[in-house]
Amino acid sequence: MTSASTAQSADADRPQPEISVTGIGSTDPADGGVRATVRRRLATVENRLDGRSWLATAVVVAIAAVLRFANLSHPPGKIFDEIYYARDAWGLVTKGAEWNYKDDGPSYVVHPPLGKWLIGFGEWAFGYSDAEHGISVPGHLWTTSPEFAWRFSAALIGTLSVLLLVRIGRRMFRSTVLGCAAGLLLAVDGFHLVLSRTALLDIFLLFFVLAAFGALVLDRDTTRQRWARALEAGLDPTARGRAGRPPGGWRNWPWWRLATGVLLGCAFAVKWSALFFVPVFALLMLFWDQGARRSAGVRRPWWGTLLDGVPWMVLSGVLMAVTYLATWSGWLFGRDGYYRLAERYPGSGLSDIPVLGALWNLKEYHLAALGFHNQLDDPHKYQSWPWQWLLLGRPVAFHWSPDGDCGAPSCASEVLLLGTPLLWWSFLPALVALIWLGLARRDWRATAILLGAGAGLLPWFWFALDGRTMFSFYTAPALPFLVLAVVYVLGAIASPAGPGGFRPVGGEDDEASRDRRLVGGVIAGAYVVLVVLCFAYFYPIFVGQVLPYAEWSARMWLDGRWI
Repeated sequence: MTSASTAQSADADRPQPEISVTGIGSTDPADGGVRATVRRRLATVENRLDGRSWLATAVVVAIAAVLRFANLSHPPGKIFDEIYYARDAWGLVTKGAEWNYKDDGPSYVVHPPLGKWLIGFGEWAFGYSDAEHGISVPGHLWTTSPEFAWRFSAALIGTLSVLLLVRIGRRMFRSTVLGCAAGLLLAVDGFHLVLSRTALLDIFLLFFVLAAFGALVLDRDTTRQRWARALEAGLDPTARGRAGRPPGGWRNWPWWRLATGVLLGCAFAVKWSALFFVPVFALLMLFWDQGARRSAGVRRPWWGTLLDGVPWMVLSGVLMAVTYLATWSGWLFGRDGYYRLAERYPGSGLSDIPVLGALWNLKEYHLAALGFHNQLDDPHKYQSWPWQWLLLGRPVAFHWSPDGDCGAPSCASEVLLLGTPLLWWSFLPALVALIWLGLARRDWRATAILLGAGAGLLPWFWFALDGRTMFSFYTAPALPFLVLAVVYVLGAIASPAGPGGFRPVGGEDDEASRDRRLVGGVIAGAYVVLVVLCFAYFYPIFVGQVLPYAEWSARMWLDGRWI
């Protein structure tokens, strides 16, 4: 395990006394005109083109891709909610809006269209077939089985989310090993694997939330780099007005902050629950911006943040809204969407006046969908409560069949939306440890991970008070943050670094540090190996392999809760 550990930049957002450190940067507080501690607090990961880190990333992503694309057409047919989303996606491809092929009219749906547009891309590229409604269309790029077509985008996006997590983890922890560990743990998580092999919306929601978080981390780094360059060029951060700020111009605009808004708009256009992350990411923008100013020596960092940062944050919000609206373009510019034309729904308060009528009708459609979500309390066999999710209290069976040849009198084939147990049962202890470590180190990374996990989980506890019907796959956008929490703790175990990120040097302390790194690395590595082995054991029920009934039953560790 690398010594570039979780603790390496824990104090990047807070002032420090001058510290002399052997072998880390300059010990001269005024070298290059910028104090060593200031340069250290503003430091970021610079070697983006490091070949070895990208090779390691490629290996992890290749593992994820093989797991997600291998035999993707199995099980045959539409499983679980594919029966809705695969058909809705084809309606978007052919008509620009979801279509009810049974009634030959617009389909009433309660989720935005972007996730279904992405599913539809696979159907457009590789073909679509629906025997029930007499549809069979070849692909524009290649004709494959229809199951592969409607699951393709989920598998691709699932693989790309592993790539994102590797690079985000590497940037946050300043460690290729820890970044790859995060990606590998996500790659071998059964929950993520099943969502990546099924044409549902949640894997797209996970991806865009994670991508928005990654853009936000990049915005933090580019802001610090901009301040560091300005200080090295002689900027006086205590000067008033524009003289005390880095140079302006479009090249220095916070492009990654704007990208965060676009990506949050994409996430919101998959499922409205992405809205939970908006206030969290806005808070991170503000705190990271003022942290960079404080580290640079600005006298009133909060005032500067409010003057400079808030307008860009507002623009990000505008881009989020525009992006969301753009995903409804098929509905807005077509005539086949539900609630699109007032003439089809007399007495519903809709309007057919040009431009404004379409926007008014879209608003009415959203109100109707919101009413559906607020009244969703019908019991379901696989519903569960938020306090059960991290304990794997009630996974969802996407597919189950007793048919097939397994060499035994009785067989079973199942696709169970179940997280890899050893990994998931580590989440709660990791969150507790993260709270303690974050408070002890005042670490921005611990705060960001906790807030991300909280945004994905805690709002559902509120909805549980009203008895809303919920399912374990609502956890999806919180999953990358939970994995990062585990990796943070692994980094703390493997590294001897203290809160300031400095290793003792020389003599017995240095030898003790090496011993601790060795022992910690063994512990962390053993944990990752055990998670991989646990995943391999449960793999057959993640992908629907035919098993003897006794072997399937042996994997039902919580008996009736998993059946």
